[in-house]
Amino acid sequence: MDYVLKGHNFEDEVLSLAQMFFPNNVYSRKDDISDCLENMTIVSVLEERGSQACLYIDNKKVSEFYTEINDKDIKTVKRCIKTSLFYCFKKVYDLKMPWGILTGIRPSKRIFSMWKNGFSDLEIERTLREDYLVSDEKIKLAFDVAYAEKNILEKNDANSIGIYIGIPFCPTRCLYCSFTSYSLEQYKNKIDLYLKALLKEFQYAQNFADKFNIESIYIGGGTPTSLNEEELEFLLSNVKKYFKRPIEFTVEAGRPDTITREKLRILKKYNVDRISINPQSMNRKTLEIIGRKHTVEDFIEVFKMAREEGHRNINTDLILGLPEEKREDIFRTFEEIYKLNPESVTVHTLAVKRASRLKETLETYKIKMPLAEQMEEFLEISRNFAVEMNMYPYYMYRQKNMVGNFENVGYCKKGKECLYNIKIMEEKQTILALGAGGSTKIVDPVTDKIDRVFNVKSVDDYINRIDEMIERKKEGLR
Repeated sequence: MDYVLKGHNFEDEVLSLAQMFFPNNVYSRKDDISDCLENMTIVSVLEERGSQACLYIDNKKVSEFYTEINDKDIKTVKRCIKTSLFYCFKKVYDLKMPWGILTGIRPSKRIFSMWKNGFSDLEIERTLREDYLVSDEKIKLAFDVAYAEKNILEKNDANSIGIYIGIPFCPTRCLYCSFTSYSLEQYKNKIDLYLKALLKEFQYAQNFADKFNIESIYIGGGTPTSLNEEELEFLLSNVKKYFKRPIEFTVEAGRPDTITREKLRILKKYNVDRISINPQSMNRKTLEIIGRKHTVEDFIEVFKMAREEGHRNINTDLILGLPEEKREDIFRTFEEIYKLNPESVTVHTLAVKRASRLKETLETYKIKMPLAEQMEEFLEISRNFAVEMNMYPYYMYRQKNMVGNFENVGYCKKGKECLYNIKIMEEKQTILALGAGGSTKIVDPVTDKIDRVFNVKSVDDYINRIDEMIERKKEGLR
Protein backbone atom coordinates (compact mmCIF):
# COMPACT_ATOMS: atom_id res chain seq x y z
CA MET A 1 0.00 0.00 0.00
CA ASP A 2 1.35 3.45 -0.95
CA TYR A 3 0.81 6.60 1.10
CA VAL A 4 1.42 10.31 0.50
CA LEU A 5 1.81 13.01 3.16
CA LYS A 6 1.28 16.66 2.29
CA GLY A 7 1.75 19.59 4.66
CA HIS A 8 2.99 17.40 7.52
CA ASN A 9 5.36 14.61 8.42
CA PHE A 10 3.32 12.73 11.05
CA GLU A 11 4.10 9.36 9.52
CA ASP A 12 3.58 7.31 12.70
CA GLU A 13 0.05 8.64 13.16
CA VAL A 14 -0.93 7.82 9.58
CA LEU A 15 0.59 4.33 9.60
CA SER A 16 -0.73 3.35 13.03
CA LEU A 17 -4.26 4.29 11.96
CA ALA A 18 -3.92 2.60 8.56
CA GLN A 19 -2.71 -0.63 10.17
CA MET A 20 -5.94 -0.82 12.15
CA PHE A 21 -7.94 -1.14 8.93
CA PHE A 22 -5.30 -2.78 6.73
CA PRO A 23 -3.13 -4.98 8.98
CA ASN A 24 -0.16 -6.96 7.67
CA ASN A 25 0.37 -4.65 4.70
CA VAL A 26 3.73 -3.32 3.57
CA TYR A 27 3.55 0.47 3.36
CA SER A 28 5.60 2.55 0.93
CA ARG A 29 5.82 6.36 1.13
CA LYS A 30 5.61 8.34 -2.11
CA ASP A 31 6.08 12.04 -2.85
CA ASP A 32 2.94 12.41 -4.94
CA ILE A 33 -0.16 10.49 -6.00
CA SER A 34 1.27 10.30 -9.52
CA ASP A 35 4.15 8.21 -8.18
CA CYS A 36 1.86 5.57 -6.65
CA LEU A 37 1.81 2.16 -8.31
CA GLU A 38 -0.04 0.04 -5.73
CA ASN A 39 -3.75 -0.70 -6.16
CA MET A 40 -4.51 1.18 -2.94
CA THR A 41 -3.16 4.59 -1.90
CA ILE A 42 -3.69 6.80 1.16
CA VAL A 43 -3.26 10.58 0.94
CA SER A 44 -3.13 12.65 4.15
CA VAL A 45 -3.12 16.44 3.80
CA LEU A 46 -2.67 18.99 6.59
CA GLU A 47 -3.86 22.52 5.84
CA GLU A 48 -4.15 25.68 7.90
CA ARG A 49 -7.72 24.97 9.02
CA GLY A 50 -8.01 21.23 8.86
CA SER A 51 -6.89 17.77 7.86
CA GLN A 52 -8.07 15.87 4.80
CA ALA A 53 -7.73 12.15 4.11
CA CYS A 54 -8.35 10.46 0.75
CA LEU A 55 -8.38 6.80 -0.23
CA TYR A 56 -7.66 5.73 -3.80
CA ILE A 57 -8.24 2.27 -5.25
CA ASP A 58 -6.76 1.61 -8.69
CA ASN A 59 -6.03 5.34 -9.01
CA LYS A 60 -9.69 6.24 -8.42
CA LYS A 61 -10.71 8.25 -5.36
CA VAL A 62 -13.25 6.16 -3.44
CA SER A 63 -13.45 8.09 -0.18
CA GLU A 64 -12.43 11.33 1.52
CA PHE A 65 -13.03 13.07 4.85
CA TYR A 66 -12.16 16.50 6.21
CA THR A 67 -11.68 17.39 9.89
CA GLU A 68 -11.49 20.99 11.07
CA ILE A 69 -8.68 21.97 13.45
CA ASN A 70 -9.57 24.62 16.00
CA ASP A 71 -6.48 24.23 18.18
CA LYS A 72 -2.88 24.35 16.96
CA ASP A 73 -1.66 22.20 19.84
CA ILE A 74 0.45 19.39 18.38
CA LYS A 75 -1.58 16.66 20.09
CA THR A 76 -4.80 18.10 18.67
CA VAL A 77 -3.30 18.27 15.19
CA LYS A 78 -2.20 14.63 15.34
CA ARG A 79 -5.62 13.58 16.61
CA CYS A 80 -7.38 15.40 13.77
CA ILE A 81 -5.15 13.74 11.19
CA LYS A 82 -6.08 10.35 12.61
CA THR A 83 -9.78 11.28 12.82
CA SER A 84 -9.94 12.23 9.15
CA LEU A 85 -8.25 8.95 8.19
CA PHE A 86 -10.56 6.97 10.47
CA TYR A 87 -13.77 8.29 8.91
CA CYS A 88 -12.30 8.14 5.40
CA PHE A 89 -11.62 4.41 5.81
CA LYS A 90 -14.93 3.78 7.58
CA LYS A 91 -16.84 5.06 4.55
CA VAL A 92 -15.46 2.15 2.51
CA TYR A 93 -14.77 -0.47 5.16
CA ASP A 94 -17.45 -0.30 7.84
CA LEU A 95 -15.50 -2.26 10.43
CA LYS A 96 -16.19 -2.06 14.14
CA MET A 97 -13.30 -0.23 15.75
CA PRO A 98 -14.15 -0.15 19.47
CA TRP A 99 -10.88 1.58 20.38
CA GLY A 100 -11.59 4.38 17.87
CA ILE A 101 -8.42 6.26 16.97
CA LEU A 102 -6.65 5.29 20.20
CA THR A 103 -3.63 3.44 18.81
CA GLY A 104 -1.22 3.33 21.77
CA ILE A 105 -0.38 -0.04 23.26
CA ARG A 106 -1.32 1.04 26.81
CA PRO A 107 -4.86 2.48 26.94
CA SER A 108 -4.76 2.85 30.72
CA LYS A 109 -1.68 5.06 30.41
CA ARG A 110 -3.85 7.66 28.69
CA ILE A 111 -6.11 7.68 31.76
CA PHE A 112 -3.13 8.02 34.13
CA SER A 113 -1.87 10.97 32.09
CA MET A 114 -5.25 12.74 32.27
CA TRP A 115 -5.57 12.03 36.00
CA LYS A 116 -2.15 13.63 36.44
CA ASN A 117 -3.38 16.73 34.58
CA GLY A 118 -6.38 17.10 36.86
CA PHE A 119 -9.13 15.58 34.69
CA SER A 120 -12.11 14.04 36.48
CA ASP A 121 -13.36 10.58 35.49
CA LEU A 122 -16.33 12.14 33.70
CA GLU A 123 -14.06 14.45 31.72
CA ILE A 124 -11.82 11.54 30.78
CA GLU A 125 -14.81 9.45 29.67
CA ARG A 126 -16.06 12.31 27.53
CA THR A 127 -12.62 12.86 25.99
CA LEU A 128 -12.19 9.17 25.14
CA ARG A 129 -15.69 8.95 23.69
CA GLU A 130 -15.85 12.24 21.76
CA ASP A 131 -12.24 12.98 20.84
CA TYR A 132 -10.86 9.45 20.47
CA LEU A 133 -14.11 7.69 19.42
CA VAL A 134 -13.67 4.87 21.95
CA SER A 135 -16.74 2.70 22.67
CA ASP A 136 -18.37 2.74 26.12
CA GLU A 137 -17.41 -0.91 26.65
CA LYS A 138 -13.70 -0.22 26.06
CA ILE A 139 -13.82 2.93 28.19
CA LYS A 140 -15.12 0.81 31.07
CA LEU A 141 -12.40 -1.80 30.51
CA ALA A 142 -9.70 0.88 30.42
CA PHE A 143 -10.97 2.37 33.70
CA ASP A 144 -11.24 -1.06 35.37
CA VAL A 145 -7.61 -1.76 34.50
CA ALA A 146 -6.42 1.74 35.39
CA TYR A 147 -7.98 1.55 38.88
CA ALA A 148 -6.57 -1.95 39.43
CA GLU A 149 -3.10 -0.74 38.44
CA LYS A 150 -3.49 2.47 40.47
CA ASN A 151 -4.02 0.43 43.64
CA ILE A 152 -0.71 -1.34 42.98
CA LEU A 153 1.25 1.66 41.69
CA GLU A 154 0.28 3.88 44.65
CA LYS A 155 2.47 1.57 46.74
CA ASN A 156 5.35 1.93 44.27
CA ASP A 157 8.72 2.12 45.99
CA ALA A 158 11.34 4.19 44.15
CA ASN A 159 14.00 1.95 45.66
CA SER A 160 12.52 -1.24 44.16
CA ILE A 161 13.41 -2.95 40.90
CA GLY A 162 12.28 -6.00 38.95
CA ILE A 163 14.52 -8.57 37.28
CA TYR A 164 13.78 -10.39 34.02
CA ILE A 165 15.78 -13.50 33.07
CA GLY A 166 15.42 -14.83 29.53
CA ILE A 167 15.70 -18.51 28.63
CA PRO A 168 15.28 -18.40 24.82
CA PHE A 169 14.81 -22.11 24.09
CA CYS A 170 11.68 -23.96 22.97
CA PRO A 171 11.02 -27.58 21.95
CA THR A 172 9.37 -26.32 18.73
CA ARG A 173 8.41 -22.96 17.30
CA CYS A 174 4.67 -22.26 17.46
CA LEU A 175 2.92 -21.01 14.33
CA TYR A 176 2.15 -17.54 15.74
CA CYS A 177 5.43 -16.96 17.61
CA SER A 178 7.73 -14.03 16.81
CA PHE A 179 9.70 -14.01 20.08
CA THR A 180 13.41 -14.59 20.37
CA SER A 181 13.45 -18.38 20.74
CA TYR A 182 15.67 -21.16 19.51
CA SER A 183 15.08 -24.83 18.82
CA LEU A 184 16.00 -26.97 21.79
CA GLU A 185 17.08 -29.76 19.45
CA GLN A 186 19.37 -27.46 17.49
CA TYR A 187 20.88 -25.69 20.51
CA LYS A 188 20.94 -28.48 23.12
CA ASN A 189 24.74 -28.59 23.04
CA LYS A 190 24.96 -24.86 23.77
CA ILE A 191 22.62 -24.66 26.75
CA ASP A 192 25.50 -25.22 29.17
CA LEU A 193 27.50 -22.41 27.53
CA TYR A 194 24.45 -20.14 27.62
CA LEU A 195 23.86 -20.75 31.33
CA LYS A 196 27.54 -20.07 32.09
CA ALA A 197 27.34 -16.76 30.20
CA LEU A 198 24.13 -15.94 32.07
CA LEU A 199 25.87 -16.73 35.36
CA LYS A 200 28.59 -14.23 34.43
CA GLU A 201 25.92 -11.59 33.84
CA PHE A 202 24.34 -12.50 37.21
CA GLN A 203 27.67 -11.84 38.92
CA TYR A 204 27.83 -8.33 37.52
CA ALA A 205 24.10 -7.63 37.99
CA GLN A 206 24.32 -8.49 41.69
CA ASN A 207 26.43 -5.34 42.27
CA PHE A 208 23.60 -3.21 40.90
CA ALA A 209 20.67 -5.20 42.34
CA ASP A 210 22.07 -5.18 45.88
CA LYS A 211 21.47 -1.42 46.06
CA PHE A 212 17.71 -1.96 45.68
CA ASN A 213 14.77 -3.94 46.99
CA ILE A 214 13.98 -6.67 44.48
CA GLU A 215 10.21 -6.65 44.12
CA SER A 216 9.87 -9.29 41.41
CA ILE A 217 11.89 -11.82 39.46
CA TYR A 218 10.37 -13.10 36.22
CA ILE A 219 11.95 -15.95 34.26
CA GLY A 220 10.51 -16.03 30.75
CA GLY A 221 11.47 -17.14 27.29
CA GLY A 222 11.19 -19.08 25.10
CA THR A 223 10.20 -21.80 27.51
CA PRO A 224 12.29 -21.88 30.72
CA THR A 225 11.13 -25.42 31.55
CA SER A 226 12.66 -26.64 28.29
CA LEU A 227 15.78 -26.87 30.46
CA ASN A 228 16.23 -30.32 31.95
CA GLU A 229 16.05 -30.86 35.72
CA GLU A 230 19.78 -30.41 36.30
CA GLU A 231 19.93 -27.25 34.19
CA LEU A 232 16.83 -25.79 35.87
CA GLU A 233 18.30 -26.42 39.32
CA PHE A 234 21.58 -24.80 38.25
CA LEU A 235 19.69 -21.72 37.06
CA LEU A 236 17.47 -21.35 40.13
CA SER A 237 20.24 -22.06 42.63
CA ASN A 238 22.26 -19.22 41.12
CA VAL A 239 19.28 -16.88 41.13
CA LYS A 240 19.03 -17.60 44.85
CA LYS A 241 22.80 -17.14 45.30
CA TYR A 242 23.11 -13.78 43.55
CA PHE A 243 19.79 -12.03 44.19
CA LYS A 244 17.81 -11.27 47.32
CA ARG A 245 14.50 -13.07 47.68
CA PRO A 246 11.79 -11.10 45.85
CA ILE A 247 8.22 -10.44 46.91
CA GLU A 248 7.06 -12.20 43.75
CA PHE A 249 8.91 -14.93 41.82
CA THR A 250 7.40 -16.05 38.51
CA VAL A 251 8.56 -18.74 36.11
CA GLU A 252 6.85 -19.31 32.79
CA ALA A 253 6.56 -23.07 32.99
CA GLY A 254 4.92 -22.60 29.63
CA ARG A 255 4.31 -25.65 27.51
CA PRO A 256 2.94 -28.75 29.24
CA ASP A 257 5.23 -31.04 27.20
CA THR A 258 8.27 -29.50 28.96
CA ILE A 259 7.01 -29.96 32.54
CA THR A 260 7.80 -32.88 34.81
CA ARG A 261 6.91 -33.54 38.43
CA GLU A 262 10.57 -33.12 39.39
CA LYS A 263 10.76 -29.70 37.71
CA LEU A 264 7.65 -28.61 39.63
CA ARG A 265 9.36 -29.73 42.85
CA ILE A 266 12.51 -27.81 41.94
CA LEU A 267 10.44 -24.66 41.37
CA LYS A 268 8.90 -25.02 44.84
CA LYS A 269 12.30 -25.75 46.39
CA TYR A 270 13.60 -22.36 45.19
CA ASN A 271 10.53 -20.41 46.31
CA VAL A 272 8.95 -19.82 42.92
CA ASP A 273 5.47 -18.71 43.99
CA ARG A 274 3.84 -18.04 40.62
CA ILE A 275 3.97 -20.20 37.49
CA SER A 276 2.34 -19.98 34.09
CA ILE A 277 1.19 -23.13 32.28
CA ASN A 278 -0.04 -22.18 28.85
CA PRO A 279 -2.27 -24.34 26.65
CA GLN A 280 -3.26 -21.41 24.33
CA SER A 281 -6.30 -23.50 23.30
CA MET A 282 -8.13 -26.53 24.65
CA ASN A 283 -8.95 -27.88 21.20
CA ARG A 284 -6.98 -30.79 19.74
CA LYS A 285 -7.19 -29.65 16.13
CA THR A 286 -5.97 -26.14 17.00
CA LEU A 287 -2.98 -27.48 18.94
CA GLU A 288 -1.99 -29.49 15.87
CA ILE A 289 -2.35 -26.47 13.56
CA ILE A 290 -0.20 -24.18 15.71
CA GLY A 291 2.54 -26.78 16.15
CA ARG A 292 2.07 -27.79 19.77
CA LYS A 293 3.38 -31.23 20.70
CA HIS A 294 1.04 -31.76 23.64
CA THR A 295 -2.62 -32.73 23.94
CA VAL A 296 -5.44 -31.17 25.94
CA GLU A 297 -5.19 -34.14 28.31
CA ASP A 298 -1.46 -33.47 28.80
CA PHE A 299 -2.21 -29.92 29.92
CA ILE A 300 -4.90 -31.02 32.39
CA GLU A 301 -2.59 -33.69 33.83
CA VAL A 302 0.30 -31.24 34.29
CA PHE A 303 -1.98 -28.60 35.84
CA LYS A 304 -3.26 -31.11 38.41
CA MET A 305 0.30 -32.28 39.03
CA ALA A 306 1.31 -28.69 39.82
CA ARG A 307 -1.49 -28.50 42.37
CA GLU A 308 -0.32 -31.76 43.93
CA GLU A 309 3.19 -30.30 44.27
CA GLY A 310 1.85 -27.28 46.15
CA HIS A 311 1.63 -24.59 43.47
CA ARG A 312 -1.15 -22.23 44.54
CA ASN A 313 -0.71 -19.36 42.08
CA ILE A 314 -1.06 -20.63 38.51
CA ASN A 315 -1.67 -18.51 35.43
CA THR A 316 -2.85 -19.87 32.07
CA ASP A 317 -2.29 -18.07 28.77
CA LEU A 318 -4.95 -18.38 26.07
CA ILE A 319 -5.07 -16.98 22.53
CA LEU A 320 -8.28 -15.88 20.84
CA GLY A 321 -8.37 -15.86 17.06
CA LEU A 322 -6.21 -18.87 16.32
CA PRO A 323 -6.69 -20.28 12.80
CA GLU A 324 -10.05 -21.93 12.10
CA GLU A 325 -11.39 -21.59 15.66
CA LYS A 326 -15.09 -20.82 16.04
CA ARG A 327 -17.36 -19.77 18.88
CA GLU A 328 -17.86 -23.33 20.11
CA ASP A 329 -14.09 -23.86 20.24
CA ILE A 330 -13.57 -20.76 22.40
CA PHE A 331 -16.43 -21.80 24.67
CA ARG A 332 -14.97 -25.29 25.07
CA THR A 333 -11.57 -23.84 25.97
CA PHE A 334 -13.00 -21.68 28.74
CA GLU A 335 -15.22 -24.46 30.05
CA GLU A 336 -12.13 -26.63 30.55
CA ILE A 337 -10.15 -23.79 32.15
CA TYR A 338 -13.10 -23.02 34.45
CA LYS A 339 -12.98 -26.59 35.79
CA LEU A 340 -9.28 -26.24 36.68
CA ASN A 341 -9.85 -22.91 38.50
CA PRO A 342 -6.49 -21.14 37.98
CA GLU A 343 -5.65 -17.97 39.90
CA SER A 344 -5.26 -15.92 36.73
CA VAL A 345 -5.89 -16.11 32.99
CA THR A 346 -4.16 -13.98 30.37
CA VAL A 347 -6.32 -13.64 27.27
CA HIS A 348 -4.38 -12.71 24.14
CA THR A 349 -5.88 -11.56 20.86
CA LEU A 350 -3.91 -13.08 18.02
CA ALA A 351 -1.42 -10.71 16.40
CA VAL A 352 -0.02 -11.82 13.06
CA LYS A 353 3.62 -10.86 13.42
CA ARG A 354 5.89 -10.41 10.44
CA ALA A 355 8.52 -12.76 11.92
CA SER A 356 6.05 -15.60 12.59
CA ARG A 357 5.41 -18.75 10.54
CA LEU A 358 1.72 -17.78 10.60
CA LYS A 359 2.47 -14.71 8.46
CA GLU A 360 4.14 -16.94 5.86
CA THR A 361 1.37 -19.55 6.09
CA LEU A 362 -1.38 -16.96 5.66
CA GLU A 363 0.16 -15.82 2.40
CA THR A 364 0.98 -19.31 1.15
CA TYR A 365 -1.96 -21.42 2.22
CA LYS A 366 -4.68 -18.83 2.94
CA ILE A 367 -5.47 -20.23 6.38
CA LYS A 368 -8.92 -19.14 7.58
CA MET A 369 -8.73 -16.48 10.26
CA PRO A 370 -11.65 -15.15 12.34
CA LEU A 371 -13.26 -11.85 11.39
CA ALA A 372 -13.36 -8.83 13.71
CA GLU A 373 -17.05 -9.51 14.48
CA GLN A 374 -16.20 -13.03 15.61
CA MET A 375 -13.33 -11.76 17.74
CA GLU A 376 -15.69 -9.42 19.56
CA GLU A 377 -17.86 -12.43 20.41
CA PHE A 378 -14.79 -14.39 21.56
CA LEU A 379 -13.79 -11.56 23.87
CA GLU A 380 -17.29 -11.45 25.34
CA ILE A 381 -17.06 -15.17 26.12
CA SER A 382 -13.72 -14.59 27.88
CA ARG A 383 -15.14 -11.68 29.93
CA ASN A 384 -18.15 -13.71 31.03
CA PHE A 385 -16.03 -16.65 32.11
CA ALA A 386 -13.65 -14.34 33.99
CA VAL A 387 -16.63 -13.08 36.01
CA GLU A 388 -17.73 -16.69 36.65
CA MET A 389 -14.22 -17.47 37.93
CA ASN A 390 -14.31 -14.41 40.27
CA MET A 391 -11.59 -12.66 38.27
CA TYR A 392 -11.25 -9.03 37.26
CA PRO A 393 -9.05 -7.29 34.63
CA TYR A 394 -5.84 -6.00 36.19
CA TYR A 395 -3.58 -5.26 33.22
CA MET A 396 -3.96 -4.77 29.50
CA TYR A 397 -1.95 -3.99 26.41
CA ARG A 398 -2.40 -3.85 22.66
CA GLN A 399 -0.20 -4.78 19.70
CA LYS A 400 0.07 -3.97 16.04
CA ASN A 401 -1.58 -6.34 13.56
CA MET A 402 -4.05 -7.72 16.10
CA VAL A 403 -7.12 -9.39 14.64
CA GLY A 404 -9.92 -6.82 14.97
CA ASN A 405 -7.63 -4.25 16.64
CA PHE A 406 -8.65 -5.47 20.09
CA GLU A 407 -6.56 -6.06 23.22
CA ASN A 408 -4.75 -8.52 25.49
CA VAL A 409 -6.14 -8.65 29.03
CA GLY A 410 -4.84 -10.21 32.21
CA TYR A 411 -7.62 -11.39 34.56
CA CYS A 412 -6.96 -12.53 38.11
CA LYS A 413 -8.56 -13.29 41.43
CA LYS A 414 -8.23 -10.60 44.09
CA GLY A 415 -4.73 -10.49 45.48
CA LYS A 416 -3.23 -12.54 42.63
CA GLU A 417 -2.15 -9.61 40.45
CA CYS A 418 1.26 -10.08 38.82
CA LEU A 419 3.37 -7.15 40.02
CA TYR A 420 5.92 -7.63 37.25
CA ASN A 421 3.26 -7.43 34.53
CA ILE A 422 1.86 -4.17 35.88
CA LYS A 423 5.21 -2.49 36.49
CA ILE A 424 6.71 -3.33 33.10
CA MET A 425 3.51 -2.46 31.24
CA GLU A 426 3.13 0.96 32.87
CA GLU A 427 6.91 1.54 32.83
CA LYS A 428 6.97 2.67 36.45
CA GLN A 429 9.93 0.61 37.64
CA THR A 430 13.46 -0.19 36.53
CA ILE A 431 13.59 -3.69 35.08
CA LEU A 432 17.02 -5.31 34.94
CA ALA A 433 16.91 -7.74 31.98
CA LEU A 434 19.41 -10.57 31.78
CA GLY A 435 20.01 -13.07 28.99
CA ALA A 436 19.79 -13.06 25.19
CA GLY A 437 17.29 -10.51 23.88
CA GLY A 438 16.97 -8.81 27.26
CA SER A 439 15.98 -5.13 27.23
CA THR A 440 16.81 -3.36 30.48
CA LYS A 441 14.55 -0.37 31.24
CA ILE A 442 15.95 2.27 33.59
CA VAL A 443 13.14 4.44 34.93
CA ASP A 444 13.77 7.76 36.63
CA PRO A 445 11.13 7.77 39.43
CA VAL A 446 10.99 11.59 39.47
CA THR A 447 10.78 12.46 35.76
CA ASP A 448 9.55 9.08 34.40
CA LYS A 449 12.35 9.33 31.82
CA ILE A 450 13.30 5.89 30.48
CA ASP A 451 16.69 4.74 29.23
CA ARG A 452 17.27 1.29 27.72
CA VAL A 453 20.18 -1.11 27.55
CA PHE A 454 19.87 -3.95 25.06
CA ASN A 455 21.42 -7.40 25.00
CA VAL A 456 21.97 -9.09 21.64
CA LYS A 457 19.21 -11.50 20.59
CA SER A 458 21.31 -14.31 19.15
CA VAL A 459 22.27 -17.09 21.58
CA ASP A 460 25.65 -17.49 19.87
CA ASP A 461 26.34 -13.76 20.01
CA TYR A 462 25.27 -13.61 23.66
CA ILE A 463 27.65 -16.43 24.58
CA ASN A 464 30.55 -15.00 22.58
CA ARG A 465 29.98 -11.35 23.51
CA ILE A 466 28.94 -11.64 27.16
CA ASP A 467 31.75 -9.34 28.29
CA GLU A 468 30.45 -6.70 25.89
CA MET A 469 26.91 -7.13 27.29
CA ILE A 470 28.26 -6.52 30.79
CA GLU A 471 30.14 -3.41 29.63
CA ARG A 472 26.92 -2.13 28.04
CA LYS A 473 25.19 -2.48 31.41
CA LYS A 474 28.04 -0.82 33.29
CA GLU A 475 27.73 2.18 30.97
CA GLY A 476 23.93 2.25 30.87
CA LEU A 477 23.35 1.74 34.60
CA ARG A 478 25.92 4.30 35.63
